[in-house]
Order: sequence, then structure tokens, then C-alpha cells
Amino acid sequence: MPDRIRILLVDDDEDDFIITRDIISEIPARNYQLDWASSFGAALEKIALKQHDVYLVDYRLGAHDGLELITQALENGATEPFILLTGQTDRETDEKAMKLGASDYLVKGNINPYDLERSIRYSIEHAKSLVEIQKLNTELEQRVAARTRELAEAIKKLEKTNKSLFEAQQEIRKALQKEKDLNELKSRFVTIASHEFRTPLSTVLSSASLISKYQRTEDDDKRQKHVTRIKSAVSNLTSILNDFLSLSRIEEGKIYNVPTNFELQPFMEEIVDEMQGYIRVGQKIHYQHQGNSGAVTLDKHILKNIMLNLLSNASKYSAEGKNIYLTTQTDDQQVILAVKDEGIGIPEADQAHLFSPFFRAGNAVNYEGTGLGLNIVKRYVDILNGTLEFESAASEGTSFIIKMQKHQTA
Repeated sequence: MPDRIRILLVDDDEDDFIITRDIISEIPARNYQLDWASSFGAALEKIALKQHDVYLVDYRLGAHDGLELITQALENGATEPFILLTGQTDRETDEKAMKLGASDYLVKGNINPYDLERSIRYSIEHAKSLVEIQKLNTELEQRVAARTRELAEAIKKLEKTNKSLFEAQQEIRKALQKEKDLNELKSRFVTIASHEFRTPLSTVLSSASLISKYQRTEDDDKRQKHVTRIKSAVSNLTSILNDFLSLSRIEEGKIYNVPTNFELQPFMEEIVDEMQGYIRVGQKIHYQHQGNSGAVTLDKHILKNIMLNLLSNASKYSAEGKNIYLTTQTDDQQVILAVKDEGIGIPEADQAHLFSPFFRAGNAVNYEGTGLGLNIVKRYVDILNGTLEFESAASEGTSFIIKMQKHQTA
């Protein structure tokens, strides 16, 4: 017998409780316990006891509504997931519920055992993921606090010595500032990770639920549309995870410059071919190599990551049908790489912060992303002892230019 899942239904209509109980009883191979709270106040009292795994909340609750209940419960410290139930399909209510903290949204009268079981299961899994992120957040805060105490003790010891007290204090202050910056970076990571994971996870949940409704042959196009949405969401999640892992490895000093000999032009042509499957509809990458010999001694793995990141950004921030230009140039001493797009450009006010971690330009907030890509590119270029420059203007596109030694040693 699987573990019992405890559900609290918040609804002021006993008939709806009976209907929900009957639907749950039809779910196969699951062990559920359904409890009922018939008023706003009774619901808050039961939620505070933390005796349930998930809450089903009716939108209409007398003088209150379900959104008020969810908001109040979350402010009181509730961590279990909320699923909002409403009498009709309402996109505005759906979006508002998700922003306030609901895990899902179901339309009463259209609920079947399959949809309800899937919504409960995904909501609980999503809540577990958020709890893990919060746990990591707490652990990091504890580490920062412990490190701060160690540094404070170090200051006291240094004050007892006669060795460059002023200089030692300056170093300690720098260390404390670094720890503060680390703490801020951690908080931004938790916030962005929670937000960026939520959107694709919600897409996977909704599309997976809808696929089951299209069972006829003539529904193949609709099924394929949702399969494509799921694939896109998974690809987005993978990209986010890769950004976080790359940043972590760089911070830990685990990325090394390991140069090998290869021909630059065919290497870049392979990258362009690989990118063709990821760029937007109608876009085209134009590649041109300038110079005589394309033989170089560089780290192929780092160089590929740099180019994939820059070309992906060029595609993401450009409209369909736009051109992307990739140019490589070599002489006896150096390699120059340039990626130019016809996209939205970077506002002048944002350009000073472009390579900061988690930074998003003002005109890029509606595009998916973590704000880590260009920070990672800059760090990779530094590992290759190169320089990274850019030219951009809002609505006119952006060019990135990388210069580095043609033949490098580890």
C-alpha cells in the first residue's frame, strides 16, 4: 500500500465536497485521505496545523476568495502546495493564482480522476523542489555566518599583534565584503532558480495533462504541439542547469586551459551546423574566415562554449528572419572572433553592467534566461587570456569581438 496522501478541500459547499470525494475514490492505485474545511477561518486553522500534503481551494469562499486564503496561508508560513478550483476557465485568474503561489489551477465541473491525480502529484513534487532550494539557501546562510564569525575572531587576534595592523584590517574588510557579495549572489541565485524553474515546469505539467485529452487520430497536430512545448521546456531547463553548473565550476577553479592544435575554419563550420537546429525560424548564420592559415592552438571545449553562448544569444534576441554574422580572422600572432546580430541591442544605460552575474538588460526581461550567459563568456575569455569587447545600440543589434593569442600553452 503506497503512503497515504492527505488532502484538505476548502469549499463552502458540501455538495462539492461529496463530488470531490467521489472523484478521488476513482483514482486507481493511490491512497488518499480527504478532509474538509467549509470556511475561510476554519481553513486557516487547519492549514496552520500542517497535517496535510496538499490543499484544494475553491475560488469562492463566502465573503472571501481562494486567492486571499492562499496569500494569507503563505504569509503564515505554509509550505505545502495549493491547487485553486474555480467554476469557469479564466486565464487572468489562472495567472494571478500562479503569481501568488498556487501550484496549479483546475476548472470545477471539468475535473476527472486522471487530471486531479496528475495535478496533485506534480504539485507535491514541485513543492518538494522548492523546499530543497530553501534548504540550500539556509545552509549557505549558515556557512556565511560561520565564516563571518571566523573572520571576526581573526580580527581580534590580529589586533593583538604589531604587524601592519591597518593593512590587516583592510584585508579583513575586503574578505568580509567578499562574503557579503557571496551571500547576495546566493540570494539572487535562489530567487532566479525558483522563478526560472517554475515556468518550464508549469508548461510541462499543463501540456502533459492536455495530451491525454487528445485521443483521436485527427488530434495528432494538437498532441504534437504539446509534445513540442514539453521538449522546449525541458531544453530550457537544461540550459538553465548548464549555466548554473558552468558558473559553479568556474567559481571552484575547476576550468583549465588545455590547448590543442586544430584548424579553426572547419571547427567553426561544425559549430554553425550544430546551431542551425536551434536558431529561430528564418534566421541564418553567415560565416566567413579571413586570413591565411587557420591552424590554432586553443582549448576547443572552452572556445566552443563561448561561441555557442554568443550565437544562442544572437538568435534569442533577434526576430525571426534576421541574419547573424560570424567572422573569424587570424594573423601570425592572434585570433579575432566576432558575432554580430540584428536584434534588440543593449540600452546604453545597461551596458556598464552587461557582464555582471544575473544581470538582465531592461529590454530583455521578457526573454527566457538567467543573466549568467555573458558573465560565463567573459570568464571563459579570461581563462584563455583574451579580451572581450562589444558594440551595441538599442534596436540596432550587437557585436561581440574576442581577441586572443593564436597559439597558447597550458
